[in-house]
Amino acid sequence: MDFKNLQEIEKTVLPVIEANGCELVEAEVKTGKNPSLTFYIDKDGGIDLDTLEKLHSLIDPLLDEIDVSNGSAYTLNCSSPGLTRPFKKERDYLKRIGKNVEIKLFAQLKGEKSFTAKLISYTPDYVEIERNGEKLKINHNQIAKINEAVEFD
Repeated sequence: MDFKNLQEIEKTVLPVIEANGCELVEAEVKTGKNPSLTFYIDKDGGIDLDTLEKLHSLIDPLLDEIDVSNGSAYTLNCSSPGLTRPFKKERDYLKRIGKNVEIKLFAQLKGEKSFTAKLISYTPDYVEIERNGEKLKINHNQIAKINEAVEFD
C-alpha cells in the first residue's frame, strides 16, 4: 500500500489542527499488513481526549477528499505525543528551556551515559545543560535520546 506524500498530507491537515489551538508534532505512516496514519498532536497545557476525538472527526473527511491511501484501507490515529517522546525539532528543545530533561548519550561523559539535567539553552549544534551546579555543552551528535524528564510531586 502506498500513501501520498507525507508533506502533502501534513499541509492538508495542518490548518484544521492549528485552527483548534493545537500543533502537529509529527505525522507517521506505517505500511504493511495493518497500514496506519498517525498524527501526534499537542497544545499548550497538554491535549485531552475530547480534542483528539474532535480533530479525528475533522481530519478524516479531508484525507478522504485527497484520497490519501489511493483507495486502500488504513487506520487513522490522532494521539498525544506522550510524556517521554524524544525531542526531534528545534521547538521541542525551546519549549523546555529551564526544565529537567533525561539525556542518553552514545558514549560516556564524565563516567555516565544516562542522566537528568536542566536544559539551559539550545543551538543547532549543541545543547547546554546544568547538572550538579556545573554547566556543560553537549553536541547533538553525541546524544542518542533526549526527552523531558517526568517528575512526580
